[in-house]
Amino acid sequence: MSKYIEDASSLPLTWLKSRRSGNAGSCVEIASAGPAVFIRDSKNPTGPALVFTREEWDAALGGAKDGEFDNI
Repeated sequence: MSKYIEDASSLPLTWLKSRRSGNAGSCVEIASAGPAVFIRDSKNPTGPALVFTREEWDAALGGAKDGEFDNI
């Protein structure tokens, strides 16, 4: 799937932010609906959101948990 939508606020979703994000304002928010996972910049809730399938999201999250992106 991997696409984006122009205005993330147009979706009737409940957005979640990591408790690790702190107050620095540099975080993303995640939401899900059916087979899709959405990611947006918390500083710009009316901006675009990336859209992934659950399989794509699981692969990315699994790679992050396994440390595959630690050198980025």
